[in-house]
Amino acid sequence: MWSKCRMLVGVGVTVGTGLGIMHMKREEAYAQAVPSYQSPTWVRPTDCPYTTWDENWDRRGTLKKQPKTGGDGKDRVDAAKSSKATRHLILIRHGQYNLMGKEDKERMLTPLGREQAKGVGERLKQLNLPYSILINSTMTRAKETSDLISEVLGNKVPRKEQRLLEEGSPAMPEPRSSNYQKSEHSVFRDGARIEAAFRDLFYRPDSNMKEDSYEIVVCHANVIRYFVCRALQFPPEAWLRFSLKHCSITWFTIHGNGNISVRSVGDAGFLPPTRLTTS
Repeated sequence: MWSKCRMLVGVGVTVGTGLGIMHMKREEAYAQAVPSYQSPTWVRPTDCPYTTWDENWDRRGTLKKQPKTGGDGKDRVDAAKSSKATRHLILIRHGQYNLMGKEDKERMLTPLGREQAKGVGERLKQLNLPYSILINSTMTRAKETSDLISEVLGNKVPRKEQRLLEEGSPAMPEPRSSNYQKSEHSVFRDGARIEAAFRDLFYRPDSNMKEDSYEIVVCHANVIRYFVCRALQFPPEAWLRFSLKHCSITWFTIHGNGNISVRSVGDAGFLPPTRLTTS
């Protein structure tokens, strides 16, 4: 009797173990199987790659020496040898202008555009910062905006014109827009120029710089939006995904170690609602 019981128990254990193994293998196979549905992109890291910050993006950083062994081969900026001062770039979009003008000289500021320019000039005056230079694009609407800002500031800030800052097509936007149709030729031509403007303006403070600097730059919406993407090391094709009001302020702070922060994008809160326009 006892031997029969032991035999039954043995059979039960064997069968149970076998079923358990089969279940585990079935679960393992299920876990490894490709799902019949497509996973959302935010859970597929290969579709949303994480990119590290390029510390030496302007090629002006003082680099640390790479270890002979165990290094990752990436440039590392020596923060101890970087300036403690910061560069502030205050970018301003021009005021509203005559869209019906066929040539640049006919695309002058409208009466509203002139009021917008005076308004941003007053804002800059209220900030009462030691502006070192006022730079503007060579296009008529940017020059007129810069002239009005300069008048409000008492014509005390040194002036400079920069042709590289003229409006253009910095990159083919993604996603594409039916409202923005530009040829590959125009993007190829303008993109290189606007990138050159970025490299001319955006760089970390020199290691000998002791005090913060404040530079005013009057240019165009496409250029500023490209600069935002480029400075933050975002895909430049994203520049058309946001808009900027006329005479709005986009403020960049560049630190001695090369880090960049954007203090504001398209700030126009200092203008009354009746003076807010985008076109």
